[in-house]
Amino acid sequence: MVIELDKLVEKFGERAGYVVGYFLFTTVLFFILLLLNKISESFSYIHVMAITFLIAVLGVIVKRFLK
Repeated sequence: MVIELDKLVEKFGERAGYVVGYFLFTTVLFFILLLLNKISESFSYIHVMAITFLIAVLGVIVKRFLK
């Protein structure tokens, strides 16, 4: 029972870390692009989130394909 609980906690921690890292990276990227005037004023945080999400999904697809 303890081993299963440890795996559950480990899996949750891994996913939570991935989500926190995703939002941190997206926020930093958005502010860098905003400060350097590399994105138009019509672009919002949601647009940058969508782009980084697509890149992350493509990475997962390539990883599974190469496995």
